[in-house]
Amino acid sequence: MANCRFCSHSLKDTFVNLGKSPISNAFLTSKQLAKAEKFYPLHTYICSECLLVQLEEFESPEKIFNDYAYFSSYSDTWLIHAQTYTEMMLKKFDFDQNSLVIEIASNDGYLLQYFHKKGIPVLGVEPAFNVAKVAEEKGINTIVEFFGVKTAQEMVLRGQTADLLIGNNVLAHVPNLNDFVAGMKIVLKPKGILTMEFPHLLKLIELNQFDTIYHEHFSYFSFLVVEKIFASHGLKIFDVEEITTHGGSLRIYGRHEEIEGDVSHNVAKLKTQEIAAGLDKIETYTRFSEQVNATKRKLLEFMIEAKNKGKSIVGYGAPAKGNTLLNYCGIRTDFIDYTVDRNPHKQGLFLPGTHIPIKSPDYIRESKPDY
Repeated sequence: MANCRFCSHSLKDTFVNLGKSPISNAFLTSKQLAKAEKFYPLHTYICSECLLVQLEEFESPEKIFNDYAYFSSYSDTWLIHAQTYTEMMLKKFDFDQNSLVIEIASNDGYLLQYFHKKGIPVLGVEPAFNVAKVAEEKGINTIVEFFGVKTAQEMVLRGQTADLLIGNNVLAHVPNLNDFVAGMKIVLKPKGILTMEFPHLLKLIELNQFDTIYHEHFSYFSFLVVEKIFASHGLKIFDVEEITTHGGSLRIYGRHEEIEGDVSHNVAKLKTQEIAAGLDKIETYTRFSEQVNATKRKLLEFMIEAKNKGKSIVGYGAPAKGNTLLNYCGIRTDFIDYTVDRNPHKQGLFLPGTHIPIKSPDYIRESKPDY
């Protein structure tokens, strides 16, 4: 039996069991289609002690992220989000050419490029060497390492400490959660500010977003749990915002607990909202599975009816969440002819598990599918 990655309590209560699937970003070449594929349990648990929803670690981050297929800059909406964030932070806080902005999991420089253009020093930390290379080509100095206490200590020795420390959609990707947050405490300057964005567990439950569960996402966070995790490492969350990205996310603002300052009313408001939704009770989590099962049945009913009528169905996009949905529901090329994606690094490959081919979006105009 596995133990909770935050509090070490034994895990025995199921949140949802999605069967087995391959790593969601492990896209295949045509030569790999005839070879055996690794499938791993996609079984999420809820810790009865601290209420952290989590997967067991079946594949190491090194295996998943060293050569990564996700490049943030291929999403126009994400670039707009990054640029808007930059402008907002520069208005809200006094960052200038004497500040250092550090982003953990900085990807291809999608965000830091906007601070860089303002003349503000930036530094990325990104474990995927192929993605970090693209950031370097944009002039974004990048450390190619996984972030944690060891990396943070090495950065401090080099004088690389953050006035603003950013982590967007990385917290869920970290199996050693305590090491990661402890590293943030180390690399944050005494009066530094940190912001983190991550999908909101409340939205996952309310909107039945089970497709956001995949092996790269080791943990799923409510605000109640995140506040406890950061507090245990000497970091105080002083503000929180609900944002629309990834189906509904949270952006938290943190600082060292020893630094005095006001705490926004948003903090108490969100905690009240989560408690009203039952996120402080384990029963709320253990009921989730039936919602998921019902969605699977409805989707398959539609697919079967459409194919029985001779209709053609294709997909748009090849994100990790799509692979969770397809593998859980058993949807392969007998239902979906192909999918398309703007990312040229994915075009010509095949989805893991389902082996659905990935084409350029231009192909839709040629084939004119019914759905």
